Amino acid sequence: MKTDELVSLLASQAQPVPRHAAARRFALALAVGLPLSIAVMAFEYGVRRDLVQTMFWPMFWVKLLFPACIAVAGFVVVQRLARPGVRVRVAWLGLAVPVLLVWAIGLVTWLMAPVDERAAMVWGQTWRSCAFNIALISLPVFVASLVALKSLAPTQPALAGAAAGAMSAGAGAAVYALHCPELAGPFLAIWYVIGMALPVVAGALVGHRLLRW
Repeated sequence: MKTDELVSLLASQAQPVPRHAAARRFALALAVGLPLSIAVMAFEYGVRRDLVQTMFWPMFWVKLLFPACIAVAGFVVVQRLARPGVRVRVAWLGLAVPVLLVWAIGLVTWLMAPVDERAAMVWGQTWRSCAFNIALISLPVFVASLVALKSLAPTQPALAGAAAGAMSAGAGAAVYALHCPELAGPFLAIWYVIGMALPVVAGALVGHRLLRW
């Protein structure tokens, strides 16, 4: 068969891709993975007993909304990277700005605190487990988002995998916030960021191998 004939044959079988197909697949990944993440948090760690009272404290909402914003930004970035030729553009700022803001809050809080209280604000009570707990709770969304990416056509597999990791990390950290007893800005700026960085790095490494055409 000649090349022209092969191209014509392939073109005759081409069908238009449904609009927002990538966004729908990642929305499905969240719909499947997020309830599993909530289940892991609820059964393995438990919702904090004073959650209702905690909701009146501003730092609780910082702890909850900071990773939630990263999850939303990760969703936007990953569904763009899943389509060839689509630029991410300023969507990267959605991942960077929340981290920069929580770093600023953590630094200002640390500087304003009495010297003898600063160490406790950094280490808290759960620094040894916090980052790994976030990564574990992120795992269901992480796996589901990689499955969604595998069914699409990312041309930058490592970057797409990292974006999927960011989406899952933000979702996992937001879910973990319903259990976590820590509210100090410096703690969030260090250990939450490290916990969310783990799925991002894992996504880049796995994506480099798993998502190549």
